[in-house]
Amino acid sequence: MQEAYNYTLPEELVGTKPAEPRDSARLFVYDTGSDKVSFDIFANLDKYLPKKSLLVLNDTKVVPARVTLYKETGGKVIALFLMNEYRGGDSVRVLLDRGTSIGAMLCFGTPPHLSTAVDRCGGKEEPSRRLQVVGQEENVFILKPEFAVELLPRLLEQYGAMPLPPYLKGVTLSETELRSRYQTVFASRPASVAAPTASLHFTPRVFEKLEGRGIETAYVTLHVGLGTFAPLTSENLKTGTLHFERYEVPEESARKIQQAKNEKRNIVAVGTTAVRTLESSAFKILANLDGRRDLLKGDKEDISDETNLFIKPPYEFKLVDSLITNFHIPKSSLMMLVDAFLQHKKAKRSILDLYKIAIAEKFRFFSFGDAMLIL
Repeated sequence: MQEAYNYTLPEELVGTKPAEPRDSARLFVYDTGSDKVSFDIFANLDKYLPKKSLLVLNDTKVVPARVTLYKETGGKVIALFLMNEYRGGDSVRVLLDRGTSIGAMLCFGTPPHLSTAVDRCGGKEEPSRRLQVVGQEENVFILKPEFAVELLPRLLEQYGAMPLPPYLKGVTLSETELRSRYQTVFASRPASVAAPTASLHFTPRVFEKLEGRGIETAYVTLHVGLGTFAPLTSENLKTGTLHFERYEVPEESARKIQQAKNEKRNIVAVGTTAVRTLESSAFKILANLDGRRDLLKGDKEDISDETNLFIKPPYEFKLVDSLITNFHIPKSSLMMLVDAFLQHKKAKRSILDLYKIAIAEKFRFFSFGDAMLIL
């Protein structure tokens, strides 16, 4: 199945830096009803969305989760803190770039030699910055900090780096630039290890123009995690599931979504993470249809759960009418999701058909690439 989603991309079409300004990124528009393809820039998104559409965006925030930790011997370990998986408690789950024994101590800091490492990570002059390896689950290690876990975000801000996907080569942005540009302008809930990249193109100007056409916005949260970096496995294809990721739909957003659905207005998912959130929560959002629950009549409850939903053809979408997305890496679950949406819309073209056009037209691909709108 994966081979059906393979394609060859010229190296020069990999986006290695974001468009400046953000909304100057190119926009590939495909109308599945007319089979028409057109090209524009993202700043003109409002021209293509039906009036009174509801735009659903993921407000997660990327944390600088990639950190160089130091062993007590002074050796280095590259760590990726999976803050999206933290559910409370006194330990955290971390990917490490090399094996480490249970019981080993690791620490934050930039020590030039052993004495400095010991002083800075466990000395009397400063609070401890040490973490002990207390467990391992396949390639994920369990670390227990000697300090309060609540201090971890501050240490990541101080010592960490933005965790760009491994397929992005040649990115020359500084860490300061990445913390701004590998982040949406509306990001507010820190925990993700990757950005919802379809939302990187939005600017206050775009939102103002959308509002002028009566287009509402609703925010959901899905914290992007390990599954973003992990290639699809035979187990994924066999079970039809992906890694679990936590999502939340605030009561206000659920009400907006339910109202749009009831009024047969167009619901636009911005990015595959918004799609997975909407489709995972659809049963609860639409529960009023058989009388169990009606958000429009005052029932108040945020929807919060975990999803391992793997959307691939064939799939009947329950809430999503239109999709804004980027151009994805070959043989990925994200390509399968977009192709499932095209099939759901009874499109005459597959995702590979659209990608061939995009490549011929020199669109930029992947996280810092251009955008696609499917109507």
